[in-house]
Amino acid sequence: MGVVVENANFSIRFSLTCLKIFGLWAPDGLEGWKRVLYNCHTVCVFMLLLGIYIITQLVDLCMIWGNLPLMTATAFLMCTNLVHSVKILNLLVRRERIRRIVEENDEMLKGADTDEELEIVQSCNRGTNIHLFTFFSLSMLTLVGFTVAASLESQDNQLPYRAWYPYDTSKSPAYELTYTHQVTAIIPAACLNVSKDLLVVTLIAQCRCRLRLVSQRLRCLCADLCVENGRLTAMQESLVMNRLSNCVQQHQAALQAVEQLQECFSEPTFAQFTVSLVIICVTAFQLTFLTNNLVRMMSMACYLCTMSEQVFIYCYEGNELAVESEQVCGAVYQFPWYSCSAALRRSALVVMTRCRRAASLSAAGFTTLSLTSFRSIMKASYTFFTVLRQVNERN
Repeated sequence: MGVVVENANFSIRFSLTCLKIFGLWAPDGLEGWKRVLYNCHTVCVFMLLLGIYIITQLVDLCMIWGNLPLMTATAFLMCTNLVHSVKILNLLVRRERIRRIVEENDEMLKGADTDEELEIVQSCNRGTNIHLFTFFSLSMLTLVGFTVAASLESQDNQLPYRAWYPYDTSKSPAYELTYTHQVTAIIPAACLNVSKDLLVVTLIAQCRCRLRLVSQRLRCLCADLCVENGRLTAMQESLVMNRLSNCVQQHQAALQAVEQLQECFSEPTFAQFTVSLVIICVTAFQLTFLTNNLVRMMSMACYLCTMSEQVFIYCYEGNELAVESEQVCGAVYQFPWYSCSAALRRSALVVMTRCRRAASLSAAGFTTLSLTSFRSIMKASYTFFTVLRQVNERN
């Protein structure tokens, strides 16, 4: 039983390996005291990476209530940690269902055998790797910036992130210990957050890839058949009918995987969108006060890009999933149906009718994952940002 979780997709492999290390993806076959020990590891990691942060930030928020600039300085990271906790709870509760989706997608994509199908799978992998690299890089740049900016503050012994502690953090060695905890905890927490988001995004991309494979196979129903006199023989008709039936089964399986993703991640995605809307607004508001520390200002700007990217990858893959599902209908029309019998043409027509309904994912039924939703979230964030500025100016 190795540490690395095997999967054909690198993003899935990276995400599941991180989740396994942090206690959120139990290895197969854990029983008895090993299972209890792994669960204890999960609780300890959660408290170290998130639990202490959430408690200290909630207390700090209560103590500075009414001071809008300080409240927003605490709230942006606290909201991130809260929704982070919601996604962790969802992952723990629905882990076995998610595991089945991962295994089914991996099995289906490994079944690609032609050059065209292999290229489709590789294209999916390249796209998810770009998401991983971009999101991970922005997250790490943000954390490094916050860590460095704390040492450049005009105040002595400034911590990277606002929080309340039951001791004086400005004195040594309390300052060094607290600073070390914040830095050493927030980086693994960010890796964990990236892993959970990329797991969901990659699973959506893989469902899109499965639909694209179905389209490719529908176009090639008669690719290797020699049609004589413009009509298929009875044996060829039977072969094409079997291939069409297999495509229908694969299409239905892909749609069922999309439904399972909807059931597993709908509520956490809605929580992420809601919190991201607030965080983007609050981060932009904080940027208006950062004029003395260029490093912190750049870190906040990078954090703003990170949160925008986090919403964008969900909406982009959800949008592409809907587009790809609509193209399955056109793929049926592209095979030489005119060479088939009336019965086979009727079957193809039924498949086309069924495929006209686009597959889509929603955030708890409130909004679909699409580029239109992304624009709406960014627009709403700007509206709330304007309101915050007006309230602050009046005070």
